[in-house]
Amino acid sequence: MRIRILDADITTLEVDVVVNAANSSLLGGGGVDGAIHRKGGPEILAECRKLRAGHYGKGLMTGQAVATTAGKLPAKWVVHTVGPVWSASEDRSELLADCHRNALRVARELGARTVAFPAISTGVYRWPIESAAGIALTTVSEAEAGPIEEVVFALRGEAAVQAFRSRHNSLA
Repeated sequence: MRIRILDADITTLEVDVVVNAANSSLLGGGGVDGAIHRKGGPEILAECRKLRAGHYGKGLMTGQAVATTAGKLPAKWVVHTVGPVWSASEDRSELLADCHRNALRVARELGARTVAFPAISTGVYRWPIESAAGIALTTVSEAEAGPIEEVVFALRGEAAVQAFRSRHNSLA
């Protein structure tokens, strides 16, 4: 599985799956979540509401993942995952790794060949970018590829891109 790291708007990528750093309500929010819902249109929210009315009545648990349509995005599907909030007093690294593992599992089940991730939990959830990069890249590198040929990390800003590229180079 090839890994690419880009400074890019995830909502513009022509990939099979865009991973959404969602909040547990699945009903949209800020950051990447808000951008995906805004650009993807009402179809995404409608499917998220159906999920909430069914199996995910209490919301999506941290680290879990679920798929919906991508609406008007150039992707085929959105895989929503809820990242953990950073804590200096509690190690939540495994939950962040679960986000990546479970998003890839759902993408494989969909038959996706290309998947784009944001830097999960590094926005309002305050996860340090260097740590998030290490967890994300290690987890993706160790994951079963199945039909997935390429994973793109669509990041915003030079600091995020450098953190991910540095960590990726250290894994090579």
